[in-house]
Amino acid sequence: MSYFDNIRTFVRVYELGSMSAAGRDLRISSAVTSSRISQLEEHLGVRLFQRTTRSLSPTEHGKSFYRGATGILEAVETAEGQITNVTEHLKGALYVAAPLGVGRRLIAPQIPAFLAEYPDVSVRLRLTDRKVDLTTEGLDLAFFLGQPEDSNLRIRKIADVPRVLCASPDYISRRGMPADGEALISERHECLNLRFPGVSEFQWRLETPSGPRRFAVSGRYESDDGDVLTDWAVAGHGIVLKPVFEVAEHLKSGALTPVATRTPPEAIQMACLFTHRRRQDPKTRIFMEFIIDRISAVFTPADGRG
Repeated sequence: MSYFDNIRTFVRVYELGSMSAAGRDLRISSAVTSSRISQLEEHLGVRLFQRTTRSLSPTEHGKSFYRGATGILEAVETAEGQITNVTEHLKGALYVAAPLGVGRRLIAPQIPAFLAEYPDVSVRLRLTDRKVDLTTEGLDLAFFLGQPEDSNLRIRKIADVPRVLCASPDYISRRGMPADGEALISERHECLNLRFPGVSEFQWRLETPSGPRRFAVSGRYESDDGDVLTDWAVAGHGIVLKPVFEVAEHLKSGALTPVATRTPPEAIQMACLFTHRRRQDPKTRIFMEFIIDRISAVFTPADGRG
């Protein structure tokens, strides 16, 4: 099995261009990664990578070996998947990421039922509103809202999620009810922004009579935690843009009220991001289908298409 592990390690080093990145992806140390590559090179009698202190690049032998190695991995993983599908005996750890609101309200409540059905599987759930990188962070799949930046990964759409601009009755009584996106800016409303390091501007994409338009809103309150923004809005500190399901209870109770209703926010895509299906661990696919089946009921049937 060690030779197969060496091949798997070589493929990840080749694809990620880094020993350390491959090690994180495979959840092994950089030293073990380097040792596996050295063992493989010794076995083959050729250099697979040119190494310097600052860079790593495949040799011609490495490029040739990669083409064959990927075929080997795909064949083995396809065979394993067929066996797993027959036995339904899943085991091992799943590393999953999700935005805070999605993770807390939709994903986390479903995990106990999944683990009860598959007792040899464990789930490591990471909740963050920042964008994640599956390969460098060693994730099996990530739920997300919006559009992914990495086109090399696969996407499974779950729904088009309706969103709402809302504020507390206290804020509205003090600052007035903005009619539309223009009023958000001209009346200098306090807009609560979800922002991450490196983001230089913030815009809300709203539906207008002439089509979707971006509004460069501003405010003194910023956080990289969407639930913090909701808490600020409920406390009367400003206007927040949120998926409806995240603030449904506050809207129902009256703690939050829709604002700027002439220009509502565009719906946002909810989807699952994962590696290429042919190289996918069966438990990843089964977990994804399990979660999607259970959370799709939150949205209208039309939203579940795609």
